[in-house]
Amino acid sequence: RKCDVVNRGFSGYNTRWAKLILPRLITKSTGAESTVAVTIFFGANDSALKDLNPKQHVPLEEYAGNLKSMIQYLKSVDITEDRIILITPPPLHEPTWEKECLAKGDKLNRHNATTGEYAQACVQAATDCGTDVIDLWTLMQKNEDFSSYLSDGLHLSTQGNSFLAAQLWARLEKKLSAFPSLLPYWRDVDHTDPAASLL
Repeated sequence: RKCDVVNRGFSGYNTRWAKLILPRLITKSTGAESTVAVTIFFGANDSALKDLNPKQHVPLEEYAGNLKSMIQYLKSVDITEDRIILITPPPLHEPTWEKECLAKGDKLNRHNATTGEYAQACVQAATDCGTDVIDLWTLMQKNEDFSSYLSDGLHLSTQGNSFLAAQLWARLEKKLSAFPSLLPYWRDVDHTDPAASLL
């Protein structure tokens, strides 16, 4: 009851493409001044191996530059650094993802160590730009068997999404606590005359 959540997921996209479409998604006229937080969650596709997946691969330095470019764009529409949260790619469970690749007639087209380099670049971009960051790659691997966080070795499972949501909520809760409720708690609605409470 405090704000709207706008989710924009682009399956298979990388930062090279996301940087180009970001101005279509967020503008000053979309209420940037009342935006609580913007998350940027890329890197799993950027870190695909160039020789095996050239369509999605983005070189490491360009990836970092693209993240910084997106942050600069958000700042240009009055979304300040303290409201931007970068999220690193999650770890890659190579044995499970390799099975997925082989089933499609492909070779393993990503490596967890490479994804880790992109995660480090994401953390560094956040540090350089003064934004918050959730280092999902590191946090998920604190659990020795992180495969349960991934549905197919690459994409988040229900458990992985819950893990990320908990990490994100820990940061958003502080930002939202100061905001007033726009609508009453359900127990405070007059059930005999809901319009009196809701309109």
